[in-house]
Amino acid sequence: MRFALMVLVVVLFVITLFLPGLSGDFILDDGANILSNYLLYIHELNVDDLIYAALSFHDGNGSRALPMMSFALDYWRAGSMDVSAFKATNLFIHAITTFVLALFFRRLLLLAKWTPQQAAWGALALTLLWAVHPLQVSSVLYIVQRMQTMATLFLVSALWSYLLMRQNQISGGRGRIQGILVIIFWLLALSCKEDAVLLPVYTLLLELTVLQFKAGQAVVARGLKQSYSLFVILAVLLYIFVIIPRFGCWKDICWQRDFNSGERLLTQGRVLVMYLGQIIFPLSDRLPFIYDNYPISRSLWQPWTTLPCLLIIASLIVWGWRWRHIRPLFAFGILLFFAGHFISSNVILLEMVFEHRNHLPLIGTVLALGDLVLLICQRLQFGQKVLATVFVVIALLLTVSTLHQTYIWGDTERLGQKMTKLVPTSTRAWNQYAAFYFSRYNVGKDPNDLIHAIEVMEQAFKNIPSPLFVSNIIIYKSILGNVQEQDWQNYYQSLDNANNNKEKKQSFDLLLADFLKGFDIDENKLIRSMEVIERKGIIGRGDYFIVANKVYNSKRRDRAIVFFKKAVEVSSNNDPMIQDLIDGLADGGHMKWVDELQKVRKQKTEKNISSNF
Repeated sequence: MRFALMVLVVVLFVITLFLPGLSGDFILDDGANILSNYLLYIHELNVDDLIYAALSFHDGNGSRALPMMSFALDYWRAGSMDVSAFKATNLFIHAITTFVLALFFRRLLLLAKWTPQQAAWGALALTLLWAVHPLQVSSVLYIVQRMQTMATLFLVSALWSYLLMRQNQISGGRGRIQGILVIIFWLLALSCKEDAVLLPVYTLLLELTVLQFKAGQAVVARGLKQSYSLFVILAVLLYIFVIIPRFGCWKDICWQRDFNSGERLLTQGRVLVMYLGQIIFPLSDRLPFIYDNYPISRSLWQPWTTLPCLLIIASLIVWGWRWRHIRPLFAFGILLFFAGHFISSNVILLEMVFEHRNHLPLIGTVLALGDLVLLICQRLQFGQKVLATVFVVIALLLTVSTLHQTYIWGDTERLGQKMTKLVPTSTRAWNQYAAFYFSRYNVGKDPNDLIHAIEVMEQAFKNIPSPLFVSNIIIYKSILGNVQEQDWQNYYQSLDNANNNKEKKQSFDLLLADFLKGFDIDENKLIRSMEVIERKGIIGRGDYFIVANKVYNSKRRDRAIVFFKKAVEVSSNNDPMIQDLIDGLADGGHMKWVDELQKVRKQKTEKNISSNF
């Protein structure tokens, strides 16, 4: 009970530290997964709505059901998309995880032969360092990353239960109840995020380091070794014959990525070393949150840091393995860090870098560094006062840095300024910064907010000639009613010069979507934009019909004829789609439009005849 009270003090301190970050706004992936997910908008608690909400991630594939349901409950609780309500839940999850992690650390240290007093103080120190680390800020305050933090909560609970089970087995019992808890917590973790499948790897590392397959009954010890041996064999076979063939890509071009699985593996060496650097020296300017355009390792020597980073990782793994009997806590911490990144740093073509991927692996790093500091103090024969002083200094430095981070995250404008300063070549950073002012305009209708958004986009365009920025400028100016011809010329030029075809298509889709909503965007300018991206091979002639039909089925139906005429103009006269279009318009009573399209068709025929002569 005394230990629990001390942990509660730590938890309250952590909560206080994160409170400045509860304001701010939804950002980036929060939009698609939460704000635009109307299945989360539940006003009454009933089973059907909760099930639909739980299954709403990635078009109802059923993954990450528990976090999605919790988002719906946040909406129900607040009665709206109140960002502070969502962030408060995230902070509550972080607080619970902190409490359970302290229990896990204490049990782990006791099994590592620490005295009860040493285990209690050691667990409190390690837990505090994990909970107040600046890397936690983006995991806790970026709302959608609840998927990761909830998974960590249940994984830590499962590991704590596993230690209780193994302690019973070491004492001569079986620990069946604790074993059932391990399975329950694991299932809950799997319902939060897919990488929770790694739990057996984490428990195996516990056995290889701290626990060493010990048991009071020989049959239990033998069963553990046989079970884990079978697990390793099956896991290796699964990786070789399922994961690599199904999820790996070894071609030059892989789906929508500019890297293949081999290049990703090489790059992850540098990424993991960068993570370790951020953990050891977590300065604010070393935590940009967005890592767009992170340099890809095309070979062991390009960039030159690739090979050294891979050697560093190999050395750390060998170091941890060699010390698994000498310093089992250090070894477990090192191996846990790399095991925690096994899926996110492997052949699967995920995004290259995310800070939240360190949420669970950070537990291992804190443990390894803590044990290493303890060893150094022991070797140098420092007393407990020196060790306590070192801990207090480190904790204070982490606290100050985290407080600064939560202050930044508590205001989306400050966060946008920081991201664009640290990553000036990031399209997402600039778009997020401008979106803040646009969101504020939608609430207060102050034109100055739109002017600020335009200024941000113009500054962004100077750094990155992306058509996305110019399309946003046109959209914002269309609301103000002051779009200039030069704005459209800048857009056409950006479509011609930009290399990213995906951004070209996205920029046009943005303009089209807002045109369909009723924004004052010239349809002839839109058609000119389509002509430019058609020349680039990004769309085909059939897309003119698709766009025309979208306009016809929107509130801008009266403007659809312009698009229909263009679709007929670019198509051959014997294209059956033209006749189907004309027949459909005739059936709908649009005889005037039919006459105009027939006129375009006739002009094309006459032009073709004259050109033949």
